[in-house]
Amino acid sequence: MIRTALVAGASGLVGGHVLESLLADAAYARVVALGRRRLAAQHPKLEQRIVDFAALDALSDLPRVDDVFCCLGTTIKTAGSQEAFRKVDYDYVLAFTRAGQRASATQFLLVSALGADPASRIFYSRVKGELEAEVRRLPYQAIQIFRPSFLMGDRAAPRLAERVALPLARAVAPLLVGPLRRYRPIQAADVARAMVQIAKEAPRGPNVFEYDGIMAAARSVVSLSP
Repeated sequence: MIRTALVAGASGLVGGHVLESLLADAAYARVVALGRRRLAAQHPKLEQRIVDFAALDALSDLPRVDDVFCCLGTTIKTAGSQEAFRKVDYDYVLAFTRAGQRASATQFLLVSALGADPASRIFYSRVKGELEAEVRRLPYQAIQIFRPSFLMGDRAAPRLAERVALPLARAVAPLLVGPLRRYRPIQAADVARAMVQIAKEAPRGPNVFEYDGIMAAARSVVSLSP
């Protein structure tokens, strides 16, 4: 089955890899990327739409799509306040889910975060948990939620805290065994490969994928490669 994908957040760390994977995958004939500015990427399958995410509910001319990939996200530091962070990571994401529904999508794939919990005392984790709870209620046939821990990869704008934490994360990773494996750092490219692979499998959801589930899906892509 030839598929069409709708992507938001393609300028980010995971989203950039998702876009790359979709464009390289023969299962997808068309990829529509929504963003605030034009990406440098060019490809015959790629269609870029410049949008205002605050006005996404007014967007009504999207083509029919199959799978919606949501990689939207920011940090409280980048956003400037908790309120601004919530607007991006909660309000904009839910507006994007509605856009996907209007485009007749049957599957929604979300990059969340490890520790997402609507009852968490940590603001970041609480917002992610509240978002997941809302996403789970959506009438998509399949909902896939990905909860990576520490993300590794080359960002367009490197974060100082991550540069400092990365060597420590790599050193500690082998010690995280059993239930602690879920806290292992993970490459953003592996998260992206897993998302595209799971999208093609389309298990009925909602389903949640943490470290082991993400890596199993990512490795299956590698093993299937010629």
